Amino acid sequence: MNDLYKIKLKKNDTVIVISGKYKGKTGKVLSTFAKTNKVTVEGINIAKKHAKPTKSLPQGGIIDLLRPIGVSKVALYDSTTKKASKIGYKVNKDGTKVRVYAKTGREIK
Repeated sequence: MNDLYKIKLKKNDTVIVISGKYKGKTGKVLSTFAKTNKVTVEGINIAKKHAKPTKSLPQGGIIDLLRPIGVSKVALYDSTTKKASKIGYKVNKDGTKVRVYAKTGREIK
């Protein structure tokens, strides 16, 4: 059986958080994880980690880590309407399949 989820979001998409601690914040998708159905978003879900001194971090200390967030907690952000939108698909006349905003029908760049 296929253990991968179908994530419609792509790298560099602008998303808005629709639930949880970071609700209402926007950011860019840095990476997607199909196995765990999560995405990493720039500036969202930051965790602190205590690090021992190493060669790369000689003084040690507390470092910030970006943690993945569930796909169901984010939605694609439509900059024209300033709201969240679902993702739809449309086939152009030349046969290419493109992603569109479900609410407005505008093509996603």
